[in-house]
Amino acid sequence: MVEAGAATAREGAAVRRRHIVYVQGYDPRGLAQYYRMFRTELRKYAALNGVAASAGRPVVDDAKAMASWTIETAGDGWQTTTRYDFLRWEELIKRDLERPMARTVAVATTCFLRLVFNGVIARFARAHWRFAIFASYPYIMLTLEAALALLAGWLGFAGLAHVGAPRPLAVLGAAALFVAVLALLLERLEKTTYVLYLMADWIFTFEFARGRRPDWDARIDQFARAIVDAVAASDADEFVVVGHSSGSFLGLEVLARAFEIDPALGRRGPRLAFLTLGGNLPIVGFHRQAKPFRARLARLATEPSLTWIDFQSRKDVMNFYPFDPVAGHGLSLDAPRCNPKIVGVRFRDVIAPEHYAAFRRDFFRVHFQFVMANERKAAYDYFDMMCGPGPIAAAASAQPAQLVRWI
Repeated sequence: MVEAGAATAREGAAVRRRHIVYVQGYDPRGLAQYYRMFRTELRKYAALNGVAASAGRPVVDDAKAMASWTIETAGDGWQTTTRYDFLRWEELIKRDLERPMARTVAVATTCFLRLVFNGVIARFARAHWRFAIFASYPYIMLTLEAALALLAGWLGFAGLAHVGAPRPLAVLGAAALFVAVLALLLERLEKTTYVLYLMADWIFTFEFARGRRPDWDARIDQFARAIVDAVAASDADEFVVVGHSSGSFLGLEVLARAFEIDPALGRRGPRLAFLTLGGNLPIVGFHRQAKPFRARLARLATEPSLTWIDFQSRKDVMNFYPFDPVAGHGLSLDAPRCNPKIVGVRFRDVIAPEHYAAFRRDFFRVHFQFVMANERKAAYDYFDMMCGPGPIAAAASAQPAQLVRWI
């Protein structure tokens, strides 16, 4: 963690008021579970660093599809008040997850095959081979479960044939058994494998990249307008948009559309920053049809009033590491590049040594460490960036020199 005095000395006056806009990824858990996690992790942050910290109850605004709470933190010689806005997508995600199982499997498999034949999966592999494996994981699991179901179907066919059933009846019985066993495996193993959830996620990104999600576009436009209004009315020292996981490309869309509404957004009022944590911009940007997204990425890359820091970790198979969002997308910029600053995160420095072996084997746990409290003081500390007195820009300069780079 960056000590308060050091961060202040590097970047100027301590932050007394901060406004955070948190953009979650494609996660149906939503507000209730995120708030509980935030409050639990805030207590861990306070205990580790010997500071006082408290979070107020969330205030829900259904009309704006967001909830907000206030965090008060104080240490030796400093006090910071943070407003934390949580943008809500969960009802859109739950609607996707309510699709019939057969439709999810059929549509997701079609999407994956198109990504293979269009060369997108190959581009994933060139950018980060471990992400390509992760992208293929639900289909590998589906193949294994289908193989078990096929074995059950074959045994059923053999059993029916053995008792003298007509061949057409045996074939129909085997097919019915195959479908039933596959559905049972998918349903019963979902809490362990997450196959159906990940397939729904891939359907969403496939459709979003091609501009086929008007419901999400409408929500993004609504949030963009809310950010413009909030920045104009803010008395904060800095205004920070945070995108975790697929919230990285959703946050980019929200912020870039806010700049389309108000091109001078970051040139008055609070300092404006954008953090992408464990991001996966290529899952949208690598689609040929995602030209509007790439144009917005280029817009933020050349915006001098914005501080964009992209945090990546080699241990996280769900983000791209090492990856330069500008060069990696082959963007040609029409102005000098300002963003993003790419920062590597060593989770070995964050997690206690006795917990690290188990930690690194839990891929979802690793992915969410970006937005959880540290077990050890380290250069990367999410809650210090959200609630501490140091300006966000200090987060990049605080990292070990060998991990801060333009790639």
